[in-house]
Amino acid sequence: MRVVDPSFTVLDYLDHESLAVRIEFCGRVCYKSEDKIDQNSALPFVAKMAEHGHNSVLEMGVLTLRVNGASGDQVAEFFFTQPRYLQIDRDDASLLVTGSVRAFREMLMFHPEDQVVQAMCAFINKRHPYFFSTILPEDGLNPDPAIQVSKVPLAEVDALSPEQRKKHRHIAVKFIVNRAITHEIVRHRPCSFLQESQRYCRYSDAKFGSEVTFIRPMFFEQGSPEYAIWQKAMQDTEAMYLELLETSTPQAARTVLPNSCKTELIVYANLAEWQHIFNLRTTKAAEPSMREVMIPLHRDFQKRFTGVIS
Repeated sequence: MRVVDPSFTVLDYLDHESLAVRIEFCGRVCYKSEDKIDQNSALPFVAKMAEHGHNSVLEMGVLTLRVNGASGDQVAEFFFTQPRYLQIDRDDASLLVTGSVRAFREMLMFHPEDQVVQAMCAFINKRHPYFFSTILPEDGLNPDPAIQVSKVPLAEVDALSPEQRKKHRHIAVKFIVNRAITHEIVRHRPCSFLQESQRYCRYSDAKFGSEVTFIRPMFFEQGSPEYAIWQKAMQDTEAMYLELLETSTPQAARTVLPNSCKTELIVYANLAEWQHIFNLRTTKAAEPSMREVMIPLHRDFQKRFTGVIS
């Protein structure tokens, strides 16, 4: 049995990696297979996710595009498709569109004839064909050549007005917390989530130390009678779990594991949603273990995104 404190890591360095590298890093958290990452592993991993339709993993790659040259009718038709999970701003000259790989894939699947959708997906497909290879229309992508699409670099996104930046700037955070906390975090919308899977992770394996890891409870002082009761309960639970693994699968054995189990959760959202999360999860009414991680994370974001996060 291992006991660790809750923590978080802002995955800002991933913002400077390719879409494939970002998606692979986040996706491998589910199976705790980060040891398989190397300089050649990202493309096969991401291609497999796209082929099998593992859309939650594809949500971990977000990009911002600028669309120029679309006619008024083409822009109107695009909006009539009721774009799902895209952040869109319009000015006289162009559209600013931010979304995940999943969002662009689904727009192409559901509205393959829309010229703005075709132009955006053709632009992405030219650089990342593995995202669209299984869902391309039979006659391919044939966007209106008058519609020009370009990628908006992260530096330009960070230079947008505060209101636009809230919508278009996304950032991921990895939490190491107990499962009671993740049950609450995943209720937030719109966010993307990937979580360590007890269904597939076998904690008796050597890479997990052949033990179950638990999050230290903030409610009980170490050395107190209450902490001793909690510690004994976790030890007994671990013993039962490891015994069940001798004859059962991880997804069966996990049924005895408690909320105190450590889990890793990646949350990916734009700054507007992070602000909403902080507004709810840092107040005195919030769950104390949630406040334990959200208050310092809020302070971190206030420093990173001055003038955007209040």
